[in-house]
Amino acid sequence: MRFSACLLLFLLASLSTPALSLSSIHDLLRSRGLPAGLLPREIKSYTLSDDGRLEVFLDGPCLAKFENRVFFDSVVKANLTYGSLIGVVGLSQEELFLWLPVKDIIVDDPTSGLILFDIGVAHKQLSLSLFEDPPDCKPQQGVLMSHVRKEKGFGARR
Repeated sequence: MRFSACLLLFLLASLSTPALSLSSIHDLLRSRGLPAGLLPREIKSYTLSDDGRLEVFLDGPCLAKFENRVFFDSVVKANLTYGSLIGVVGLSQEELFLWLPVKDIIVDDPTSGLILFDIGVAHKQLSLSLFEDPPDCKPQQGVLMSHVRKEKGFGARR
């Protein structure tokens, strides 16, 4: 009898602990119905506020690849709800030689095997299988500087 009571208390305590006690950002994503591979392996830390504001800190800007190349800024922010990252800041995806900011990432129905990326001008559906494992994210100065120039409007002046 005492063992089952202790087990019940342990389970209840583990359910009520804050998200930061999860071992990694990737575990947090899984617990919220999102694939772990949305964010790279090279995460320094993250914070999650009570209202769902998520801030993820990397060592610096870097490039990874899902279906296309993606650019992670040194800080990625979004509102985390079950199955979605809304209002994403700090993540861009390369489409036809243009870097477009990812605005929202949504898994409406996990059984569909699809994930939706809102890149402003379009909605792109990708296979969830592309995001099973966190990608390696590599700094590549030439591409990163080109991305920064475009973000700051220098690309239009050429």
